[in-house]
Amino acid sequence: MDTLLKTHNKLDFVQPIHGFTEKVSANTSLKPQKLETKFVCKKPSAKFCGSFCVKASSSALLELVPETKKENLEFELPVYDPSKGLVVDLAVVGGGPAGLAVAQQVSEAGLSVCSIDPSPKMIWPNNYGVWVDEFEAMDLLDCLDTTWSGAVVYINDKTSKDLDRPYGRVNRKQLKLKMMQKCILNGVKFHQAKVVKVIHEESKSLLICNDGVTIQASVVLDATGFSRSLVQYDKPYNPGYQVAYGILAEVEEHPFDVNKMVFMDWRDSHLNNNKELKERNRKIPTFLYAMPFSSQRIFLEETSLVARPGVPMKDIQERMVARLNHLGIKVTSIEEDEHCVIPMGGPLPVLPQRVVGIGGTAGMVHPSTGYMVARTLAAAPVVANAIVHYLNSDRKLLGNELSSEVWKDLWPIDRRRQREFFCFGMDILLKLDLHATRRFFSAFFDLEPRYWHGFLSSRLFLPDLVLFGLSLFAHASNSSRFEIMAKGTVPLANMIYNLIQDKD
Repeated sequence: MDTLLKTHNKLDFVQPIHGFTEKVSANTSLKPQKLETKFVCKKPSAKFCGSFCVKASSSALLELVPETKKENLEFELPVYDPSKGLVVDLAVVGGGPAGLAVAQQVSEAGLSVCSIDPSPKMIWPNNYGVWVDEFEAMDLLDCLDTTWSGAVVYINDKTSKDLDRPYGRVNRKQLKLKMMQKCILNGVKFHQAKVVKVIHEESKSLLICNDGVTIQASVVLDATGFSRSLVQYDKPYNPGYQVAYGILAEVEEHPFDVNKMVFMDWRDSHLNNNKELKERNRKIPTFLYAMPFSSQRIFLEETSLVARPGVPMKDIQERMVARLNHLGIKVTSIEEDEHCVIPMGGPLPVLPQRVVGIGGTAGMVHPSTGYMVARTLAAAPVVANAIVHYLNSDRKLLGNELSSEVWKDLWPIDRRRQREFFCFGMDILLKLDLHATRRFFSAFFDLEPRYWHGFLSSRLFLPDLVLFGLSLFAHASNSSRFEIMAKGTVPLANMIYNLIQDKD
């Protein structure tokens, strides 16, 4: 979907084992399916087709996927010199948007920073979409390569909702280049390796890398995403999963307005000829998310909003093929594809703890939507300012005391309560079938814009979230109200209990 952290290319999803996802090669796990659609090769291929169209299954769609190419930024990085034995103020583990944002802002204050990542110059492979106002607030409009004046949600074949809120796709190369250049200008050093172990001492930590290098730092920031490699959890991890398959494709034509992106398409008439697939979609629905760049170039992504366990990737791809066939979309070539498995909800990490976290590793994914990029980029100044303040204060804090204060700033009580409400929303969505989901989103997008804008962008806090919930209930149909009461009673009780238990 839009601001999602994606698992790129050639990865499939299988059922979680003991709370963790396992990923295997799509080349070995995908088998030809019975669904048929038309795909057109731009150039003859001895492997697939000649100068004519062929009937194809979902496996034929994968035949058009090119080999994964890792694109790197073309410039020299200032390298960390371990021979000097210096203790840096901050070591950032992970070179994604959140990690670089914190590195950039801490180094701007004159503190020493080392960024550690196995591929520091590699351009992120993810397709990120954001509401334009979110990036405008962070002065990042120059990092959007395409914008749409609004979006549309298809509830069913007869009902759609026009969303008067501009939407954009992030230019991931431009965003990384901008952040890296500022980091370099500020004196950030880079080390190309993977951190395998951290040893904490009273006032500093030792990061042991897989190349044998040890980096000493006053503060360690884990920005490694869902790997949760350094941040510790002490509660059972049983999240919901958002699963999606997307392609950036050249097509003969598509039926969508190029001035609007398709935020959600819940229609299911494309499954009328496959009763088994239609029934699976009724129980756990998927929707189409689409960014039309022109009449012949489009990003298409079939998405399961949230399920536990997650919908198998093969199932997602089957539904996409059926949808494209029904819409008359003939793919001529695929520029790239994405396999996405995103844990949503679940417990927060141990608060506080010695290693500071941000992004997926710190539980910052929106539990009801899967959104994260704009939220974590907006949180980067909070983390950075806390680190700078406590290292530079008259009573300089170090070790556990410093990390504890940073965690308090990252997850204050109002943010924890907000997340608890979002988890309540996720627990309801987990129980809705296709028809109930349609009714839910029909009411959701009928709300005053400040409510659905604020909910999707994590701008509402508990008092406003209560008003949001009451407004949603008022706008819902009678059957939807009954569903919310019937399926939301236990989650509501759990939320209230957790809110009462959580105190500063």
